[in-house]
Amino acid sequence: MKDGFTEGIPTNSWRVYKRITLADIFRAHAPAYLAKFGGRMLPSHKRALADIMNCRTVALGGQVYFCEHCQDKRYSYHSCQNRHCPTCGNDQATEWLAKQRELLLPANYFMVTFALPAELRELARRQQKIIYDLFFKASAAALLKLGRDPKFVGGELGFFGVLQSWTRDLRYHPHIHYLVAGGGLSDDGKQWLSSRENFLVPVKALSKIFRGKLRDALKQADLLKLVPPEVWQKQWVVHCEPVGTGEAVLKYLAPYIFRVAISNKRLVKSENGCVTFRYRESGSKQWKTQTLVAEEFLRRFLQHVLPKGFIKVRYYGFLSSRRRARLEKIKTLLQVSPAQTPPQTQAAEDAAELPVMRCPKCGNVMRLLGDLPRKARLPP
Repeated sequence: MKDGFTEGIPTNSWRVYKRITLADIFRAHAPAYLAKFGGRMLPSHKRALADIMNCRTVALGGQVYFCEHCQDKRYSYHSCQNRHCPTCGNDQATEWLAKQRELLLPANYFMVTFALPAELRELARRQQKIIYDLFFKASAAALLKLGRDPKFVGGELGFFGVLQSWTRDLRYHPHIHYLVAGGGLSDDGKQWLSSRENFLVPVKALSKIFRGKLRDALKQADLLKLVPPEVWQKQWVVHCEPVGTGEAVLKYLAPYIFRVAISNKRLVKSENGCVTFRYRESGSKQWKTQTLVAEEFLRRFLQHVLPKGFIKVRYYGFLSSRRRARLEKIKTLLQVSPAQTPPQTQAAEDAAELPVMRCPKCGNVMRLLGDLPRKARLPP
């Protein structure tokens, strides 16, 4: 074992184990983790542990149903709705995806990715709310500035960004993915200026502008002295690639808006004080497995829990909230037809408000007997 993990488990070994969840792992190992590190843990980390452990259990309350045919009683417990819980969020992700599709234009799209250099990661881990906010502002400002250059687009870009802090094997690697429309609106608002089909802006120039803006922001926040000076002499990583209509990127990003780092389906087993999970290697795209001691697994997961209230999806340019009206001008210029939404009937509205519980044995509709109260106090 090295650095808290072992490798080399056959990639198909997960098939022989019973499906486990992150909540199972937390229930087994969080008490020991809290006993050892609880005094130094952030409130957001403790909250994530408690919520995920209690998700869809009696602790959060729920409803009890009865089947008249089978005489069977069933309990339906509430979800925790914590944005870091892999069990919750599927419905929210679907709703978010539908709204983003309404923002898409008939244009070529690009995914632009900014990575925080390794020398800044320790500071980011300690000062998440401040550094992540500056990371967003500096990268977005660099993209907007270069997009206005008449050598490239020459207008106001529109894009949104999603912060991710993890690699596929749960290591700490903060980066922001931006989905950018290939074009911009002229300053007078009368012309849509298309980018080239496979080129938006030069990444080397973008990297330099981003580096300079983040340096200035850190200096203003009195944090520059905490950053190794050599980081300002190296090339920073920025990627830009064409992604067609943008639909595929939306589908890729949607699940990560409402959960963090790992899904339950990637968990293989939890035994002998260790946790095994699958991940797809970025280079070869092959599935591999990794085993971490439980303490290391919890540490890796919790370092990706965001500060309370932090906004991980942000909109800029003509997609920002204060300039969203410009999007309608662009749609007019591009002759985009208004989206037609079929009217919802009263029956459909009632069905959405009153979900039907069916008996898993006979399929008949079960009768709601009553609500189960939420526990007054939840375990930490």
